[in-house]
Amino acid sequence: MSAKNINLKEDSIFQLFVRVAVPSSIGTIFQNLYTVADSIFAGQMISTTALAAIGQVFPIYFVIIALGIGLSIGSTSLIANNLGKSDGKKASKIFGQTIILTIIISLIVSLLGIYFSPKIINSINNDKETLFYSLEYINIIFIGSVFIFLLMTLNSALNAQGDTKSYRNVLIFSFFLNIILNPILISGKILGINLFSPLGISGIAIATVISQFIGIFYLLYQIKKTKIYDSLKKNYLIPNFTIIKNILTQGIPASIGLMMIAIGSYIILYFVAMFGKDAIAGYTAALRYEQLFFLPLLGLSTAVISIVGQNYGGKKFDRIKETYNKALLIGIIILIVLSIIIFYTSEVAMKIFSSKKEVIEFGSICLKINALGLPALPFFFIGNATFQGLKKAIIVMFMAILRFVLIPLFFLSFLFIYYQKDYSLIFIILLIMNWSIGLLYYIYCRYKINSILS
Repeated sequence: MSAKNINLKEDSIFQLFVRVAVPSSIGTIFQNLYTVADSIFAGQMISTTALAAIGQVFPIYFVIIALGIGLSIGSTSLIANNLGKSDGKKASKIFGQTIILTIIISLIVSLLGIYFSPKIINSINNDKETLFYSLEYINIIFIGSVFIFLLMTLNSALNAQGDTKSYRNVLIFSFFLNIILNPILISGKILGINLFSPLGISGIAIATVISQFIGIFYLLYQIKKTKIYDSLKKNYLIPNFTIIKNILTQGIPASIGLMMIAIGSYIILYFVAMFGKDAIAGYTAALRYEQLFFLPLLGLSTAVISIVGQNYGGKKFDRIKETYNKALLIGIIILIVLSIIIFYTSEVAMKIFSSKKEVIEFGSICLKINALGLPALPFFFIGNATFQGLKKAIIVMFMAILRFVLIPLFFLSFLFIYYQKDYSLIFIILLIMNWSIGLLYYIYCRYKINSILS
């Protein structure tokens, strides 16, 4: 169903959650499977060194993703807001300026990335073979980053109109194309017939860039059928610094907020590492398993940004409050069910990743404690999505800095300095922290949303 069949200002809120959030969640599943497939091909067809190389460039690759998603969120909220005002001309201007901004930022990221990557990777691991593989992979990703950015930008215009199915289709197609291209480009063979020299790990990166490039044409085709394209003019692609400033005002805080997630993960990993390699392996495996259960919440958040953005522009404030309350209720119910599943499947899940008893034990401890805190996550996700739709991205950024960096760093440092070191205490502290901050954030969200709308 196309965006033209979805009315974010009139349709039932629950109906919109199903029609917008479900396709988004399905797309995210395939996006995660995409990265898993790359890791499997690197480890099975090349070497464990290649697998490690892809793993250690993740922090650098995450910068591209964070910037791309940040621009996408900023663009989505502004486009949705103007569509809510029935100002298709202004929405098209914002879309045009986002494309120009995306190209400029992607070029800057490519140049800086290629220059600084050797230094950053070397600081993580100075093994020459791993460094060689890492640079061979990430340099191609940087060269093709313009396609990654553009794909997210085009998706933002569709998201703002309630269309999450088009990007879902791209992600599903990219996943299967990637599975076909990876073995061919890595080995240089099709059905055992040599076609060209093996590209190795470069082939994995090239497959990613090709998949993104093809996806651009499909999203462009979908956008041609929307209001955004109907109002688009060539002069909208000439830089307008006022509009660019507005996009950055929304996009930069969102990007910084995402980067705080990465920093927060490193802080926790620092304390986990005190208990040895098995603890790191267990925690890493637990994290990957746990992240699969966040997907419904991510899809719900995408829906909230779009619905709130259009209704804020249309001054339908009661629907904004209704969206926040209903999304929060649905999110909590879903996460309660998922937390029970995680709690009782923790040990079985860890055995999929490792047969080592210590790794399984460390991972299951992490999962069982974290499961108790999952129902608190909707307070953050839905609150943040609502503020994004209300064009208050700065609130989301400050919340991310507090929740992922400052508060965990303070309490975990205090715990390890003044009390006996205990692995399980790390996650008990995080559990108490998530519930405490989550409930306080809920109180703040209710007050702040009412304040903004009044």
